[in-house]
Amino acid sequence: MSAASEAIARDGAEASLEAIARSAGVGSATLHRHFPSRWSLMEAVFAERIGCLFDRATELGAAPDALDGLTTWLREVAVYSTTTRGLAASLLNAPAEESETCQSHLVAAGEPLRRRAVDAGAVRRDVTTADLLTLVNAISLAAQQSGPQEAERLVTMALEGVLARSG
Repeated sequence: MSAASEAIARDGAEASLEAIARSAGVGSATLHRHFPSRWSLMEAVFAERIGCLFDRATELGAAPDALDGLTTWLREVAVYSTTTRGLAASLLNAPAEESETCQSHLVAAGEPLRRRAVDAGAVRRDVTTADLLTLVNAISLAAQQSGPQEAERLVTMALEGVLARSG
């Protein structure tokens, strides 16, 4: 895992699996036995970071303002994804057949926040958590060169489109 984490931090989601295996002192077959796909390896590398975002969503579920809790969490997801090379690409491009994806964990984490904001009348009912995460991760990918502050700014601006409008 250490070799994979280093390679992904340096080279992003397209890090060479063969180079990771060599760096770990194992053969490619051993790597593939433990991680049958690139995405399963990426998920293992990102599991801790995704766990932190899950915990943060739980904390923000108790925020006094439902919309503030949701938007704070989405901005934090954007910052995490922007500063963690390969995470945004992994979240946006994971194959559908991967059953335990980082994306599904984040959807589960964010759904109570989204539902609470919808119930408060702050977010449109037709907006899904997956929609919000796709938006945030696309922004994160676009902002990787300009940094987390730009990602936060763009997320804040984009979220104006998901707010419920009166009348």
